[in-house]
Order: sequence, then C-alpha cells, then structure tokens
Amino acid sequence: MRVIAGTARGRPLTVPPGRDVRPTSDKVREAMFSSLGDVVAGAHVLDLFAGSGALGIEALSRGARHAVLVERSPRAVAAIRQNLARTGLAERARVVTLDAARFCRRPGGHFGLVLADPPYAEPLATVYALLGMLHDAGALAPGATVVVERDRRDAGPQPPPFLAPRRERTYGDTLLRYLQLREEAPD
Repeated sequence: MRVIAGTARGRPLTVPPGRDVRPTSDKVREAMFSSLGDVVAGAHVLDLFAGSGALGIEALSRGARHAVLVERSPRAVAAIRQNLARTGLAERARVVTLDAARFCRRPGGHFGLVLADPPYAEPLATVYALLGMLHDAGALAPGATVVVERDRRDAGPQPPPFLAPRRERTYGDTLLRYLQLREEAPD
C-alpha cells in the first residue's frame, strides 16, 4: 500500500497486523480522491475508523489543511503514527485513540470533508447515527462532503435528512457513497 498522489506520492504505508483493519485498496482510494477533486485542497478532514490512516494521509498529501484520524485500536494507531512520520505529514494531523461514537459526541472540530470507512460488520445505520452526532455538535462545515465506504452488498438505509446523496460508485465489492450536507433539511 502506498500514497497515490500529492506531496507524499509513492511513500509506502504500513498496515497494522491482524484482521481488525481492512485497508481501502489503492485503486479505490485513487478513484475516491479523483471524484472528490477540489474538495480536498485546504479542507479540514475527519478520517473516522482510520485503520492505517491511508484516507486521511492521502487527503493531507493532496493538500488538505488538517486531518483528525480517529481509531480505537492501539495497534492501528501505532501504524497511523508511523505512516504520518514516514510521509512527513504529522504536523498537520491529530491522531485520536478513541471509539468513533465517543469521539462524535464531542468532536472538537469543524470538518469540510468526512471519510468514514467502518468495518463492514458495522451497520450503516450506526454510521449514519455517528454522522448525526457530528451534525448535532455543529462539527460539519457548511456544504461538507461525506464519503462512506461499504460492502456493495450492504446498501443499507437511506442517509439522514441533513445529508443529500450525490453519487454512488462501486469498485469490485466496495461501494463508495458520496453525501453532502444540505443547506437546510428538506420538509
């Protein structure tokens, strides 16, 4: 696994040992960030369920201003810190060792881009509830973009009313769902 583009392009990324982490493939990451385009540059990014940190690090490499990477596994957090040091991006990142639900209750940030790649066993309804906590805490910037990565066989429920579906893309077994914070909730 490696950083696809930007200032850290080509740098290898460590994946934590074990079965707890299922990293986003290079192909899917490349497609995701190509789809996001200009959304990344200058953004404050939240990488929920960060795993190896590949998504947050890719965003930083492509010009995001700052990233918060949330991961509960100490082994994964060690890999994230190693990857940030290896890529020279540690100064623009904050690593939080915490369960995603606990973080989302009191996020302490304002994010224009949220990347959520939970374990496939995590119900999509739970992920949407976490996004609801971020919304209720005022942690989503106006027009914020949210990308949720899922198993394509688990389309799950529709997003909450404060998020407008923008597009979905499938790559093998992976589904990327792109959402955007609405100006106002629909009636």
